[in-house]
Amino acid sequence: MQKLSRYEQLALLPYLSKWLVIASLVAALAGSASAFFLLALDQATSWRENHSWIIWLLPIAGFVVGWVYHQVGKPVDAGNNLLIEEIHDPKKVIPLRMVPLVLGCTLVSHLFGASVGREGTAVQMGGALADQLTHVFRLDRTDRRVLLMAGMSAGFASVFGTPLAGAVFGLEVLAIGRMRYDALFPCVVASIVADQVSLAWGVHHTHYSIGEVVPVGLWSVTAVFIAGMLFGLVGMAFAKATQLLGGWVKQRITYAPFRPLLGGIVIVTAVWELDAYQYIGLGIPEIVRSFNEPMQPWDFLGKLVFTVASLGTGFKGGEVTPLFYIGATLGNVLGPILHMPFAMMAGIGFVSVFASAANTPIATTLMAMELFGTEIGPLAAIGCVTAYLISGHTGIYHAQRVGHGKHQKNAAPEELRIADLGQYHKQQMHTSALINSSDCSRQSQPGTAPNEHKDTP
Repeated sequence: MQKLSRYEQLALLPYLSKWLVIASLVAALAGSASAFFLLALDQATSWRENHSWIIWLLPIAGFVVGWVYHQVGKPVDAGNNLLIEEIHDPKKVIPLRMVPLVLGCTLVSHLFGASVGREGTAVQMGGALADQLTHVFRLDRTDRRVLLMAGMSAGFASVFGTPLAGAVFGLEVLAIGRMRYDALFPCVVASIVADQVSLAWGVHHTHYSIGEVVPVGLWSVTAVFIAGMLFGLVGMAFAKATQLLGGWVKQRITYAPFRPLLGGIVIVTAVWELDAYQYIGLGIPEIVRSFNEPMQPWDFLGKLVFTVASLGTGFKGGEVTPLFYIGATLGNVLGPILHMPFAMMAGIGFVSVFASAANTPIATTLMAMELFGTEIGPLAAIGCVTAYLISGHTGIYHAQRVGHGKHQKNAAPEELRIADLGQYHKQQMHTSALINSSDCSRQSQPGTAPNEHKDTP
């Protein structure tokens, strides 16, 4: 047995060496791309804030974004969902055009004032750049899956400065209730190295200070549990609203470039009428404010509506930073109500709403500890897990599979996409109705009712 064990460790060396090299190369590509994106995004955001009139050109920018994707971006329009689909069912290498398309169109969306994020862009660039190595290293289907997961992890880690969360995100986001540990080493290496690469390029991530963290106790756990349920419902509402609006717009407007054009008109009109400039762009200043001073009770809803309008009509970017905004401002408001420090609750909301919308409670718990300190870990875990459970089988990534139901045995077949759950439940209800109807029909026939009997002479 000792001899066999010794040979087993030696057999691991080629595997570890291979993925150390490949994951490091993926990290260099993804980290550099994220660094360029973040530095350019800072410039675009700064220019927009100093020239607020530019938001009036948002409809034109929306038309340009829609037209570009309509002309050359259809193969990669699914974004993060395309990456997830390729990991579950590898078919062909993701076109490299995804990188400049999502990069350029996200910067345009931010420059002119759409309410979108940045995670989607970084993850897509990381995954697409990583996939270009498939043919270079002649990887098979199994290794290509791992390569894509490493690229997603590297993109996530480098854009937020959270290497541990990034590593787990690439594993956890693929399926509800299941992770693939065969990709753990490549994802960890890619995340850590990509974060260091982006820092080496001069990227500075936002620092959040939550101040006091209350000890774990009966009331603190209860308060975070109550807040977690609300965070979960809000995350679920965001995911469903984005999906419903996107589907409705596609049904009503067949020519794709007109969707963000009309969306831009609606957004810019609402911003002007409501003086709602705080709800456009990333919203980082408002997130930082939520850790330092009380926010308005409707701020989370304002950001939710503007982000759903932007993403649902076709602007490019991500969902995560807006979800941070929504969660932080909602937690800020819930803090005093639950007799908890508002900054701490803002931090828990920051990660919990994202956990519910993305179905990634472990990655978001790690993110909380990386961003706010390890002391918040236990309470952040309660908030994230509670929000994750309450949100049900919904999410912002419709290509996610059901690896294991959250809280109902056999809630859905394994490997079913969450986008197909609604149709599955409709079919189940229809089948059940047919069975019940058939039973009632048989019982109504003479001599077949269970309580029917004849008198004996």
